[in-house]
Amino acid sequence: MTTRCQKFAAAVGVAAVALAGCSSGSKSESSDKIDVGVLVITMFDPENKVWLDKEQLPTTVEVPGAYKPVRCNADKLCVAETGQGKANAATTMMAILGSDKFDFSDAYFLTAGIAGTPPDQGTLGAAAWARWVVDFDLGNHLDPAEAPEVPYGYRPVEDYNTAAYRLDDALVDKAFELSQGVQLADTPEVAAARAQYPGQEGRKPAVMKCDTMTGDDFYSGKPLSDTARYIMELRTKGQGVYCTTQMEDNATATALQAHGYLNRYLSLRTMSNFDQPYPGQTVVQHLDSSTGGFELACENAYTLGKVVAGYLLKNPPQR
Repeated sequence: MTTRCQKFAAAVGVAAVALAGCSSGSKSESSDKIDVGVLVITMFDPENKVWLDKEQLPTTVEVPGAYKPVRCNADKLCVAETGQGKANAATTMMAILGSDKFDFSDAYFLTAGIAGTPPDQGTLGAAAWARWVVDFDLGNHLDPAEAPEVPYGYRPVEDYNTAAYRLDDALVDKAFELSQGVQLADTPEVAAARAQYPGQEGRKPAVMKCDTMTGDDFYSGKPLSDTARYIMELRTKGQGVYCTTQMEDNATATALQAHGYLNRYLSLRTMSNFDQPYPGQTVVQHLDSSTGGFELACENAYTLGKVVAGYLLKNPPQR
């Protein structure tokens, strides 16, 4: 039996039906590619859900090898969820970028996710546009007690071609300019949580330009935070400032580099937690605690990401 959508497809074409949201499967059966203006990259359900809840994204595209389907609309905005950690992010991004279902010729790529932050740099709910994306894991990690001659127990060994990426300065500067004056959400609960850290009382979420550390481990504690700061300094030859920690961005950048799109990539990370406990709190208590920063960071990632994505959709890359 011919369905109403099938009749409509015969009249106006499968691609139009897909954009109208008639069928999530119609697009995959079409030879037409979706023209992507901005691909927003999220890592797990809460980051992704805020975009799905607040944007109209009627086209669902199944991509073999990707963690979740990509959702798109007629304004050329697409949102992907990669899964957490470098393996998931690399696999999903390579699947999406290599898919014949999309045209990325005029696309920008925007990670919009949450992160940890050292309390002497950021604060809960704040946001950072990364200039450098650096890998925490690659190299020799030694027990500092057994190798006291090795600073922080870390030796870089080699660069692996993926240990550090410098993102496009002009693009990062533009994103910072567009978002600097945007009002970020805050709550009394989060204000009370941040006030337990020295120097944090009275701070408000703001937008920064600094640098992000990628590691598959979710670490907690000042020694590990100091190690991340040291690795950032080594890998960037003193140019980077460690201010966020997350689990995917080097993998995402590596996939984009492989496809020639790294110069169109932005990493936005909003700060959901500190990377160490407050005085008197243990690292286990720190990891098990809830501050309200998680929900706040997800909301602020969308708020800022939406502003910048809107600009990029109207101003495609100059080629």
